[in-house]
Amino acid sequence: MAKITRKPAPRKAAVPKKKAKPAAAKPKPPAKRSRKAAKPWTPAEIHEAFSRFRKANPEPKGELEHINPFTLLVAVVLSAQATDAGVNKATRALFEVADTPQKMLDLGEERLREYIKSIGLYRTKAKNVIALSAKVLSEFGGEVPRTRAGIESLPGAGRKTANVVLNMAFGEHTMAVDTHVFRVGNRTGLAPGKTPLEVELGLEKVIPAEFMRHAHHWLILHGRYTCLARKPRCEVCLINDLCRWPEKTV
Repeated sequence: MAKITRKPAPRKAAVPKKKAKPAAAKPKPPAKRSRKAAKPWTPAEIHEAFSRFRKANPEPKGELEHINPFTLLVAVVLSAQATDAGVNKATRALFEVADTPQKMLDLGEERLREYIKSIGLYRTKAKNVIALSAKVLSEFGGEVPRTRAGIESLPGAGRKTANVVLNMAFGEHTMAVDTHVFRVGNRTGLAPGKTPLEVELGLEKVIPAEFMRHAHHWLILHGRYTCLARKPRCEVCLINDLCRWPEKTV
């Protein structure tokens, strides 16, 4: 019987492996546009700006209603994260019955809460007002202290509170920086800063002494009614020709 020989099956041609595609390079983030720092205001321009504020409103007043330094202190403490109008609505009745530290203590925390419950964080604020009243009596003879350190030592009172009270109650040349002043200082280029303290010190450095008594109020009112956060009213701004804001609309 003849021997049958089988031919080996032909080998399949090796399929060349696909080369891995090189990883796509990550797109580089667009380079940030370098904004040139605004040209600082000259002393003459600053004097001109505040001369205009003074001419338009010679005796600006704070919008927090109060009777004496103590009620001003209480009103400012209550105004944290609240509007002046909202605080005034609550304190009109409160100050009729408690306009001194002793009367506030006699009123007590629970009854005080009833007067101010329309104000945000009223429970914490009521606790602070009672505590600061006790401290004013025990450590300051019932009188609001006339130093920044003294006011800052009171419960619920910080640097801004101290500056407002020193300025409005005692005529000190202090600069309280709230959200409005902070915005105006930065937006106009008058005193740019990353923190309220930087803006405060910057404003105190550049504003002439003759304007410092009322500068705090002029800037607050300007920020509240003209240099608005979302849509500044550049067309009616008293200092629009001096302002350094690159996006002003005039």
